Amino acid sequence: MTQISISELKTNTGKYVTMANDQDIFITKNGKIVAKLVTAKVDKKATLDHLLGLFPQGLDVDLEQEREERLSKK
Repeated sequence: MTQISISELKTNTGKYVTMANDQDIFITKNGKIVAKLVTAKVDKKATLDHLLGLFPQGLDVDLEQEREERLSKK
């Protein structure tokens, strides 16, 4: 985790945009975190975990079996 001030971000925007591909950048104003710069890449596992969390009773699906069936159709 990297933490920088807004003025540091203004001065070195390109540097921190490049760094955001690999790590989260927390931006501060007056010593308090006000924003977070993150990668635009999709975290598929986090997305799946979030979607599965929407169904507290769980899904009656074997994800590994579904994956194998999907791959065998290609």
